[in-house]
Amino acid sequence: MAGAGLVAIKRRIRSITNTTKITKAMGLVSTSKYQRIRKKLDTNNNYVDKLEEVIKQVKDNYDEDSIYIKGNKSSKKMYVVLTSDTGLCGGFNWSIVNELTSKLESNKEEYDIIVVGHKGRVIFKKLNIETVSEYVDILDVPTQKEATTIIDHAFNMYNNGEIGEVYIVYKRLISALKNEVKIEKLLPLSFENEDNVNKEYVNIEAIDEKALYEITSLFLGGKTLNSMLHSKASEHKSRMESMGSATENANDILDKLNLKYNRSRQYSITQEISEIVGGAEALK
Repeated sequence: MAGAGLVAIKRRIRSITNTTKITKAMGLVSTSKYQRIRKKLDTNNNYVDKLEEVIKQVKDNYDEDSIYIKGNKSSKKMYVVLTSDTGLCGGFNWSIVNELTSKLESNKEEYDIIVVGHKGRVIFKKLNIETVSEYVDILDVPTQKEATTIIDHAFNMYNNGEIGEVYIVYKRLISALKNEVKIEKLLPLSFENEDNVNKEYVNIEAIDEKALYEITSLFLGGKTLNSMLHSKASEHKSRMESMGSATENANDILDKLNLKYNRSRQYSITQEISEIVGGAEALK
């Protein structure tokens, strides 16, 4: 019986050791992807900051009525929700969806949802929340083409008066140690920091409604790509942390199993010695 127990413990040790190799490898892959996208993100952050300065100047000085600045007549809101295509990233996806659903439940508002990422699509289906469009299989480093395709869906609905506000929901990378869920308003044009920039980048007098449409489209595409990069960086960061925790937990289990194995083996050897001694005594 003791031998059978030792075999079972040894089999479990081998299984957990193999799992540890997998979690370590996945952690290293996520670290590599995070470092690569972090470089891209740092460059893109500078671009979006300058782009916002230009758009804010246009918004603050444009005198004509425009749906991009003052809104249209629709009261429905559109939420573009960025999630991951793959799992093993802890509570990354649920934290995003929970933040949004809490807002929707408290405000009792009319809304549509565009979801990006397979995991988000699955979660919304579990919650019986319908989506107007779904985008999956996003590249590890999102491209401007992908971002423009996604946001153009919402932009066209806004231009047609089907929705009156557009928001993007994603996890923003604040630092190497922190990220948080953000729900940012894109349309009508809105910025977290509404202070005047006092820099002259554009000739406001040359801007008409057609030009404002092009400028708004450029801003939406740039902002969406930036949000997708933040989301991907936060996803890889979460996966790094999850795989690190999984490896630590597996090592803790291995330590306990090795201790149990050694004790069982010691007990088995002691028992065998006792049986030999007992048998020898019986022959006297």
